[in-house]
Amino acid sequence: MTQVYLIRHGETEWNVARRIQGQTDSNLTESGENQARQAGNRLKHLGITHIIASDLGRTRRTAALLAEYCHIEPTYDARLRELNMGILEQRHIDTLTPEEEQHRQLILDGTPGGRIPEGESLTELSARMRAVLDECKNLPAGSKALLVSHGIALGSLLSNVLGLPPYAERRLRLRNCSLSLVESQNSPWLAPGWIVEFAGDTQHLNAEALDEIQR
Repeated sequence: MTQVYLIRHGETEWNVARRIQGQTDSNLTESGENQARQAGNRLKHLGITHIIASDLGRTRRTAALLAEYCHIEPTYDARLRELNMGILEQRHIDTLTPEEEQHRQLILDGTPGGRIPEGESLTELSARMRAVLDECKNLPAGSKALLVSHGIALGSLLSNVLGLPPYAERRLRLRNCSLSLVESQNSPWLAPGWIVEFAGDTQHLNAEALDEIQR
């Protein structure tokens, strides 16, 4: 059995400001750094052997903080980046025009082939995220990898494992520094291959560290 943990980055300045990040970056807030430290305090007991992070700044910083607890040097993979949100990146969500809001809904509402203009499709996102996950099966026996990524990206990966289409309605909340676990197994009562053991767990975060729901 192969276990792979998944974690979203800590809260960022643009999460708080409600600006659309995508593959554009913003720094972790003080709360975001505290979230990562609290997650690290949980992860240090789980036997993590590899930390593989998106190469964007917010995931790099999160991975660096987690590495202090797991005593592992992170590596980086651009395939773990957030969805490219095209013309909407850097925009404040409350300032979108009706047409722009329609574009944003295309990645949330189950539209087949949903894509923001000049951005990436959910199908493309799902394929690159799944490729990284599948490569984790090539790690040495007994390895436990931690993938440090982003909200929509990780949601897409979990949906893929559950057998949902890439464009399925977005109905899984993954809060900042929430933890998920997927396993490759051969249980007689589950479909063979990857399964979701748990998703979006925040038990390691205290009340002050939980992000605001609307972000």
